[in-house]
Amino acid sequence: MKVSLLPELNDTNLDINQSSSQRQLAVSLTARVENLDRNVPLNLCLILDHSGSMNGRPLETVKQAANRIVDRLKNGDRLSVVVFDHRAKVLVPNQLIEDREGIKKQINRLSADGGTSIDEGLRLGIEELAKGKKEAVSQAFLLTDGENEHGDNNRCLKFAKLAVDYSLTLNSLGFGDNWNQDVLEEIADAGGGSLSHIEQPTDAENKFNQLFSRIQTVGLTNAYLLFSFIPKLRFAELKPVAQVFPDTIELPVQQEADGRFAVRLGDIMKDSKRTVLANIYLGQLPEGTHTIAQLQVRYDNPADNITGLVSETIPVEINAVRAYEPAINPQVQPYVLALAKYRQTQLAEAKLQQGDRAGAATMLQTAAKTALQMGDNSAATVLQTSATRLQSGEELSEADKKKTRIVSKTTLQDS
Repeated sequence: MKVSLLPELNDTNLDINQSSSQRQLAVSLTARVENLDRNVPLNLCLILDHSGSMNGRPLETVKQAANRIVDRLKNGDRLSVVVFDHRAKVLVPNQLIEDREGIKKQINRLSADGGTSIDEGLRLGIEELAKGKKEAVSQAFLLTDGENEHGDNNRCLKFAKLAVDYSLTLNSLGFGDNWNQDVLEEIADAGGGSLSHIEQPTDAENKFNQLFSRIQTVGLTNAYLLFSFIPKLRFAELKPVAQVFPDTIELPVQQEADGRFAVRLGDIMKDSKRTVLANIYLGQLPEGTHTIAQLQVRYDNPADNITGLVSETIPVEINAVRAYEPAINPQVQPYVLALAKYRQTQLAEAKLQQGDRAGAATMLQTAAKTALQMGDNSAATVLQTSATRLQSGEELSEADKKKTRIVSKTTLQDS
């Protein structure tokens, strides 16, 4: 199994008369395999909130969704289940999938009570995952319906970063309308996973299944995209790199000892791309074709238990021309729009928090127009509806805010 790496500039021509030019560089990555059948065992941990607010139908539907995951896991996969209220405990220790009925019996005994301590659940979940991570794809599903009232949100973020150090991936699922979207998004982003919203109890099994289907396609793990630039090329100063497909996530850049820049991507799917967009600035170059950057991926192959593999080096070229005319690459534009949609929605949220309802509505309208340009009609509807409510003097409900955040990051499943 190897990495396929495709870099694309939004404009491959450069004006030799310009002292500085901005470009967007899209880089798509895929795990290239001959056989799509899953051959890497899963090491999955379910970290489930069973606080008092989950009483009744919410907890029952989550238990059903968890049981369905137990049924879908294969022999050779591993599972652990951690549950939390204002404390946390290991309900099912990390183990090979053998006694499915026994595992489901433990899950079905869960009852709702107490408060919410997300960070303690995360801590135990990471400990359980770490026990079975050898030669496996290791992921956690963290589900909660509330604020981290008995915990420390900063501690949650520290645990998410610790998970990355162990090559573990954290996915967050917010149940209902009262969970803290900032905290769950930070956990998912820092943990290299995705953020999902379970709006209604009946959605629980579908959301679990969507996440499970995605992690079944993971081929390579702990991937880093490595950039090597010529002296006249640099990243933009603020937020230079973001993942833009399948979800939009701001990605931190770190410089390595050899001078290259590294961006952690985490898992790479089999025959399902992940795309990163870099905002770069290029100084003046003489006429001709120039290699301005070299790209490489460092990754682990869990199927063979090999770490630190590197892909072939792929060059990024640009044509410096005297009579400049843009050579626009239409493949890159949707990625530029996806990032714009996300950042416009973020600005709208910031304005709303500052009490600037008119400014928030304007930015949401702008984001809706961007979504339409992408062909993301479902997101455009959600964003425009929120803008209209603000313009008419209504407050945005917690459900409105959650849905607005989700559609800013990804394309809705039903679009």
